[in-house]
Amino acid sequence: MLVRIATRKSELALWQARHVAEKLQALDLIDDVQLVPLSTRGDEILDRSLQKIGGKGLFIKELEVAMLEDRADVAVHSMKDVPWDLPDNMCIGAVLQRADPADALVARDEIDTLAALPQGARIGTSSLRRQAQLRHVRPDLVIEPVRGNVETRLRKLDEGRFHAVILAAAGLKRLGMGERITGILDADDCLPAVGQGAIGIECRADRDEVREVLSAVEHIGTRRCIDAERSFAERLKASCESPLAAYAELRDGEMYLRGVVANPDGSQLLRSSVRGGQADGVRLGHDLAHDMTAKGALELLEKISGSQ
Repeated sequence: MLVRIATRKSELALWQARHVAEKLQALDLIDDVQLVPLSTRGDEILDRSLQKIGGKGLFIKELEVAMLEDRADVAVHSMKDVPWDLPDNMCIGAVLQRADPADALVARDEIDTLAALPQGARIGTSSLRRQAQLRHVRPDLVIEPVRGNVETRLRKLDEGRFHAVILAAAGLKRLGMGERITGILDADDCLPAVGQGAIGIECRADRDEVREVLSAVEHIGTRRCIDAERSFAERLKASCESPLAAYAELRDGEMYLRGVVANPDGSQLLRSSVRGGQADGVRLGHDLAHDMTAKGALELLEKISGSQ
């Protein structure tokens, strides 16, 4: 059986696709794996924010079209880029074991904590989630947008445009750039994005033979955590660009799920957490959304959406 993997052309996306290819090639069911690199609108349009051009879904649309047109069998994504409302004819066939979910501080002068950044420091990030939480902790910080791949963002830091940039720790480590990390942000200061650190494999819902193959590389613990986080976002009708965070952990036989919804200016930040059985992730996500709704999360998200 030949499996054709649709992927974006960035170095990180290609690394993830090759990682999945290695997992699949280790299976007896697979004869060969072929990468199908594609350009997406999210990669091509760098002069406008994702919120203004259609969101992170732009990174996966062309890959889904390739599967629907039978030019590819699966697509590999960072789960933090995958909207909760997938098309009815698509599904996440497998989720691989999660890597480091944290946000990383990459700063000049080897600064390793948010507290150590100078007053009024310029921070590069285009994520409203990061922006909201950073401003809540350090209202003095000047948050400036920065788009492009990991290498582009690091170059802008090295050119002196920022005191620091915030990037996903997993992405830096996967690219062999872990030494650039000067500090890891504590989850109490900056809770990760839904799905951060996890690689997902999307396929057509009607491709039973492909789904059977993908089930062999599934990491059930990660899947349960990702399902919990995504069900929280789904209940709040949040997009990948919403200033919303959720992170699920499996501890001592239980699942512990935390969530944050915040105003991008940092002036209002809502938190809640729930815990329960490891197999109850979807229900826990709904419970967390219920708690956050009682605290005003829906009204806050609607207000933010209306102002964008």
